[in-house]
Amino acid sequence: MTFIWYLIAAFAEIAGCFAFWAWARLDKSALWLIPGLASLALFAWVLTRADSALAGRAYAAYGGVYIASSMLWMWVVEGHRPDRWDAAGLAFCLVGSAVILLPSRG
Repeated sequence: MTFIWYLIAAFAEIAGCFAFWAWARLDKSALWLIPGLASLALFAWVLTRADSALAGRAYAAYGGVYIASSMLWMWVVEGHRPDRWDAAGLAFCLVGSAVILLPSRG
């Protein structure tokens, strides 16, 4: 279930940050900040649902999911397909996240 929470958190974080990007860099209305703030608050709450006793470990493992979601956002929303270097970096990040999240700890 943690992976599903991470996906929801990633979408909320990216959408919230993109709202700020649109306002600051794409000359969109400041009204974009309202759903952006709501989305970032949702992100923070959803990340607390991750099955981890330690916040730092949950955040570290989430990083790989965030990076994968960012690459997908870049491709689907912004229309720029990730290149081989993006894919290689993403693979390293996902392996790192799995190493952090998946082992059973006593």
